[in-house]
Amino acid sequence: MNAPKVFILDVDGVMTSGNFYYNSEGKYLKSFGPDDNDALSLLSNFLEIRFVTGDKKGFPISKKRIVEDMKYRLDLVSTFKRIEWIKERYNVDDVVYMGDGIFDHYVMRETMYSISPQNADDNAKYFSNYVTKRKGGDRAVAEACIHLLETFFERFEPSKPPKINFKKGGEWA
Repeated sequence: MNAPKVFILDVDGVMTSGNFYYNSEGKYLKSFGPDDNDALSLLSNFLEIRFVTGDKKGFPISKKRIVEDMKYRLDLVSTFKRIEWIKERYNVDDVVYMGDGIFDHYVMRETMYSISPQNADDNAKYFSNYVTKRKGGDRAVAEACIHLLETFFERFEPSKPPKINFKKGGEWA
């Protein structure tokens, strides 16, 4: 299997716990997990990292974290049109997709490799090449990054300083 060229991640339920917090004015908060951004920075030397969300009302919250803080691309893409959106931009044989929702298995069936968090929908887990031990919003993305590094690129050695591309979102600088 060739190495992937892009890692596309759904935001809600993958980077976050999937919970939406509302008050009388509407959606106001999402809970993003620890370590995920740092682990993504390990992968950014090897492939493009991009995020998608179908959450129109929560888009400003996701944009703040993904685009402004982490410095990755984020697109608003309907869960029903996600595979078509991917095919318009990439060769599916180059794509790793990470999702958790009830429609994500349609994407997972067609991309080269797919990952879901432990608390994903059963169909998403069934069609995933790898299911993390961790839940979305609880280091599932960090676990997925280590898995992808070791599966396609290089072994992660915790005892050695990692090669980080800080321009692509690492927060350690």
